[in-house]
Amino acid sequence: MTNLPPLKRTVFLVDDHPLVRDWLTQLINREPDLIICGDASTAEEAIAQIGLVKPDLAVVDISLQATSGLDLIKSIRPLYPKTLLLVLSMHEETVYAERALRAGARGYVIKRESTEQIIAAIRKVLAGGIYLSETHAVGLAENLIKQADSSAQRLEDQLSSRELEIFRELGQGHKTSQVAEKLGISLKTVHSYCARIKEKLHLSNSTELLREAVCWFEQQRQN
Repeated sequence: MTNLPPLKRTVFLVDDHPLVRDWLTQLINREPDLIICGDASTAEEAIAQIGLVKPDLAVVDISLQATSGLDLIKSIRPLYPKTLLLVLSMHEETVYAERALRAGARGYVIKRESTEQIIAAIRKVLAGGIYLSETHAVGLAENLIKQADSSAQRLEDQLSSRELEIFRELGQGHKTSQVAEKLGISLKTVHSYCARIKEKLHLSNSTELLREAVCWFEQQRQN
């Protein structure tokens, strides 16, 4: 009997940086059980292409231009329920891992982690498991305990995915013009988001917004 080659599981990439997509393609295609079946740089392109190629797994970056990767995940789930979702992000804060799981992802891995860990995350999700780094797993457990001990709504739970992303950028000391350029949106759009954030958090002005963002970001780094 002829030994047939093992079937490869298909992976689709969503990231707005061509170099990252090229790096992931080379990394994944050299594995005997995995193969890249397509990629996209925008949410719209991703939704259209995933419908055509029907991958086993989509690896999605959170920080896409013009939209949030978390919002994209929420869109993919009902449209293509058989496609598993894994977030690959530069954001290390536990709140993003928590939001990713709530949105429908089965795992969250940081871009700076080793290539072995990224492949391990892909395989674990494809096997039906959930992947989180030890740091994020502990952080999620601590957040659940805090929520159980307090009836107060957390700041990050009051903001949408895009609002939280902009809030985080402000917390790192980035100007609104820098935020607009990084996220690929207009300065007017950033100002609109800032206005919504101030309203939701009951902040009077931009100075209070900046102070709150910096304090929150520093707190997240320490957790």
